[in-house]
Amino acid sequence: MEFENTIGLETHVQLKTNTKMFCGCLLKTGCEPNTNVCPVCLGYPGALPVMNKEAVKLTVMSGLMLGCEINRHATFDRKNYFYPDMAKDYQISENGNPLCIGGGVEITRADGTKKFIRINHIHLEEDAAKINHYASSSGVDFNRGGTPLMEIVSEPDISSADEAIAYLTALKEILVYAGVSDCNLEEGNMRSDVNISIRPVGETKLGTKVEIKNMNSFSGIHAALLHEARRQRECVIRSIPIVQETRRWDADALETASMRTKENAHDYRYFPEPDLVPVELSEELIAEWKALLPEKPETRRNRMIEDYGIAEYDAEVLSQHKVNADYFEAAAKGLDKKTAKALCNLFMSDVMALINATGKTISECAMEPAALASLVKMAAAGTINGPTLKELLPEIFEKGGDPEAIVKERGLGAVSDLSALEAFVDQAIAANPGPVADFKNGKKAAAGFFVGQVMKLSKGKADPKIVGGLVAKKLSAL
Repeated sequence: MEFENTIGLETHVQLKTNTKMFCGCLLKTGCEPNTNVCPVCLGYPGALPVMNKEAVKLTVMSGLMLGCEINRHATFDRKNYFYPDMAKDYQISENGNPLCIGGGVEITRADGTKKFIRINHIHLEEDAAKINHYASSSGVDFNRGGTPLMEIVSEPDISSADEAIAYLTALKEILVYAGVSDCNLEEGNMRSDVNISIRPVGETKLGTKVEIKNMNSFSGIHAALLHEARRQRECVIRSIPIVQETRRWDADALETASMRTKENAHDYRYFPEPDLVPVELSEELIAEWKALLPEKPETRRNRMIEDYGIAEYDAEVLSQHKVNADYFEAAAKGLDKKTAKALCNLFMSDVMALINATGKTISECAMEPAALASLVKMAAAGTINGPTLKELLPEIFEKGGDPEAIVKERGLGAVSDLSALEAFVDQAIAANPGPVADFKNGKKAAAGFFVGQVMKLSKGKADPKIVGGLVAKKLSAL
């Protein structure tokens, strides 16, 4: 019997706010435990929550980027459970009326085909504290408690581990692009609960669902899904019932392990949060937030290919990081397609190498977009040659400056006068009879020696391509 996977993801995304969800405590990593806390996030009796408007705004912006319907009347609820990381013994979340409904993410599968993964809803909630385990004890750090979280709940439209990673990658790209979250997996900004069941191919009824909790790496999610799908198939083959439960991923053993039987919604005894008023969103406010949204990454890729004539791969790489795409487009403004492609080639090679070597982002370097465009335009016009461009680029990247002024001040303009170049070629040939004899004896590579000599005589200002043609012509005439 053949089986197919049914996978849904509940992805928790930390929002990019300065303060916590229901109090004014700062959100800052690396602080001493329990220093960014107050009676509200510590759950003291009588301490009342105050809603973070910025968190609501970022959640709505996320929903708009993902094509969700925005709920004009959203309410908060209490999700009751006892655990040391939640001092109040309940979590403030949204159950019945979440902020965002529907929407989805388009992914590209391994075979190049597209698939749309639907989103059920996005709700806003507060994060739990962090439990740290030591050799003989455990401690709770409430610095993280109360962090604004979006939970993005997909429909069970995913059918493989590869599709799950494609969905998460696309989701992360969209959210980072919109500036709503850093989605830094290492810092726990993006975590997923993974739900998976199997069913016979052709069956419409869903199988028994197993949830794998708090996965914070794409590689771990991929490995856990492969293992759990295999485990469930083995259970069916051996007539072992699959139990609805919560499991954890053991990265050392490379297997999932049972934690507890799965709770249902009624187990949490949800009821309306009495200390918070509903979120009422006007059409004007939603329109105001919508105006802040950037172009979607996929839309931008397609437009950049069309506008600048660059390759699909280059557009893919450039658009992965909004800061790079913004910089490139600022530099390419007003350039024809041929020069824009030259700009793209320079950015993808030399500029990206400088970014990697210096550890700076393109927005942190001293080079203005107009300066990079000026370098490319001078090279395209023959004002400077390739070697001069590559010599100037690192300096301007680090220190800034006007390339045209620097070239003029230092006399770095390219030597393009043919009579001057021919004189250099004649001088090089006259001074080097040995390589001339080598060329006459069939060693065509000797021509490269003379190109190098002319470049020295011109102090690097000559165009190597023009010099190469002149050298070949002169030597062949001997």
